[in-house]
Amino acid sequence: MLTTNRRSFIKAAGAGAAACSFGTPLAAAPRRPSIILILVDDLGYGDLGVTGNRDVPTPNIDTLAKEGIRFTQFYVASPVCSPSRVGITTGQWPARHLIHNFLNDRKSNRRQGMRDFLDPSAPSVARAFQRAGWATAHIGKWHMGGGRDVGDAPLPQAYGFGESFTSFEGLGDRVLIEGDGLSKQSAALDRGQIQWAPKHRLTEIYVDRAIDFIRRNSHKPFYLHLWPCDVHDVHQPRPELVDKYARFSANPYVQRFYAVLDEFDRQIGRLLKAIDQMGLGDSTLVALTGDNGPTAWPRYYKEGFEPPGSAGGFRGRKWSLYEGGIREPFLARWRGTIPAGIVDEKAILAAVDLFPSFCRLAGIQPPAVAFDGDDMSGAFLGKPQQRSRRLFWEYGRDATYNRPGAKNDQSPNLAIRDGRWKLLVNDDGSQLELYDLAVSQKEQDNAALQHPDVAERLSAAVLDWRRSLPAEETRS
Repeated sequence: MLTTNRRSFIKAAGAGAAACSFGTPLAAAPRRPSIILILVDDLGYGDLGVTGNRDVPTPNIDTLAKEGIRFTQFYVASPVCSPSRVGITTGQWPARHLIHNFLNDRKSNRRQGMRDFLDPSAPSVARAFQRAGWATAHIGKWHMGGGRDVGDAPLPQAYGFGESFTSFEGLGDRVLIEGDGLSKQSAALDRGQIQWAPKHRLTEIYVDRAIDFIRRNSHKPFYLHLWPCDVHDVHQPRPELVDKYARFSANPYVQRFYAVLDEFDRQIGRLLKAIDQMGLGDSTLVALTGDNGPTAWPRYYKEGFEPPGSAGGFRGRKWSLYEGGIREPFLARWRGTIPAGIVDEKAILAAVDLFPSFCRLAGIQPPAVAFDGDDMSGAFLGKPQQRSRRLFWEYGRDATYNRPGAKNDQSPNLAIRDGRWKLLVNDDGSQLELYDLAVSQKEQDNAALQHPDVAERLSAAVLDWRRSLPAEETRS
């Protein structure tokens, strides 16, 4: 289903058909567009008003959907933060870069066969835009190297960001959380100017930095990552907002989460207002999505509480390859170019598509990268578009990998999406599950016995893909 306001669609129809080559500028672009990618930490599919949240209004975020497009089948590259971010940055499966779980201390990284940071020679979307003349910045959570006891990770500048301002999950100039243990470890690593603040102020500080960057570069195109640490737990909201959600106090985790989500939406509203006041709404593509599904730490279940955050009725949460762990809302606004009010329920988009698609939308030549994603720029412009490549996932190197969360949400460690079909299986061939998402997206009815030919074809494909990945990291 592809719905839109007819008048806004006709207004934007001048976008024209996407040209075949990456290097041909889009006819739709009134000038070289700026791009802002907002990546929300641990956002559940159902956490936004526009995706079903009736407890906390998110009017500012919802504006992006009302004034642009919302995709209902957008997938991140991993159900956990570091590899998810690598997929966006490189346009490639994060497992190719030996990052398949969140980056931790050196000992933990080595035990899992992972690198300590993303290789700075890896493809980088920011570098492509920087070389094409865009001002570039990364503001917010990094988590692709730096922190804990890893003090030698490259700064974001090594990946093409002209400036950066991160958190305890990155190095360089950063804001750290008062009273937080990981922040104290980060401070001991030095390497940048450090500011301290209570956690509830972090998104405000990041938005301030983003607005300052935009204002300084309002005369030229810019590429900006705004990757806030909210709505990741532990939730530490503004004290005055906790009482606003007192009716949810039976689950104090949900109460605090709602207070944080409320403030987060307000801060995104400040950003959008600043963009519009600077007259940049028609020349700026603003996209918002999450890095993985909502939290599922064991402590919630042990205490008898449902974890905060909503997977929108899908099975699985963070750390799971079921839909609730990897399917995210994706909203994009570019006034006058993206038709307003579209809900695209057909296009299957993925985080690895963003690199080639953003290049295409900006009319710049991408580097010679073996992308795992598709150029889906036509879908961004409201045009029906089918992807040409399958989607693959790996979470962990084998079936023994630690999987927090409820037992029903603990998925096999490999998955593949091919059109209507999604198959999950462990790397040793066990726990094979096949789901026809055209019939049901709940992932409860295993169709492998009813469709053995599909199960055999897709299991062979994902296991072949798994064998093609690089060997484990063995550096001392």
